[in-house]
Amino acid sequence: MEQRDTDQFIADLNGLGITLSSEQITQFLKYYELLVEWNQVMNLTAITEYDEVMKKHFVDSVSLIKAYDVSRNAAVIDVGTGAGFPGLALKIAFPNLQVTLLDSLNKRIHFLDSVIKELGLIGVETIHGRAEDYAKKGKLREQFDLCVSRAVANLSTLSEYCLPFVKVGGQFISYKSEKIAEEMEIASRAITLLGGKVKDQVEFLLPDSDIYRNLFVIEKVGETPGKYPRKAGMPAKDPL
Repeated sequence: MEQRDTDQFIADLNGLGITLSSEQITQFLKYYELLVEWNQVMNLTAITEYDEVMKKHFVDSVSLIKAYDVSRNAAVIDVGTGAGFPGLALKIAFPNLQVTLLDSLNKRIHFLDSVIKELGLIGVETIHGRAEDYAKKGKLREQFDLCVSRAVANLSTLSEYCLPFVKVGGQFISYKSEKIAEEMEIASRAITLLGGKVKDQVEFLLPDSDIYRNLFVIEKVGETPGKYPRKAGMPAKDPL
């Protein structure tokens, strides 16, 4: 593995109040190498420069610490995980979390399985499938303390994908890269309909940068009605 300067990465993590062991730092470096290697044959990320991946993918993913008590032994699902952001990065930084990575593209799941094996991670599983299918009764419905997603979709659609996975009393946290006051207002009806309640909105800049981030926190206060999520494609095509 190529020698890389980790000073900025460590400083960024410290800026979030996170201290990692040398083994965890090495795991992130290996993750980066695998990401770049696999990205040559499949589209995992448009961001490949080392410094940018470390900040815009890894540091961004673990910034969840600003909105959630990551010391809990929580069951977490990452919906639309893609190349593993934020779920796999959270697992490396906070090994106590039990993480499920869900993605609809099997090629991405193969990549994630390879990273998990290479890094020797335990307490993390991958699932190939659509949120609309796995959030049904008898599958993964209301099984998780926390659902996270960095997927690019409006908040109404994301809430329909994600809230059904969350236990009553748990949370859904959406990572956003823009101010979403208007989007939040539009989504409020859908959130209520799905058993959720807006709890918090945590706005900040990633450490040592002008990169704006917004963690949108929704609390699950009641069971999601059985008819949600609707069949595949509907949440995106016709948001609640």
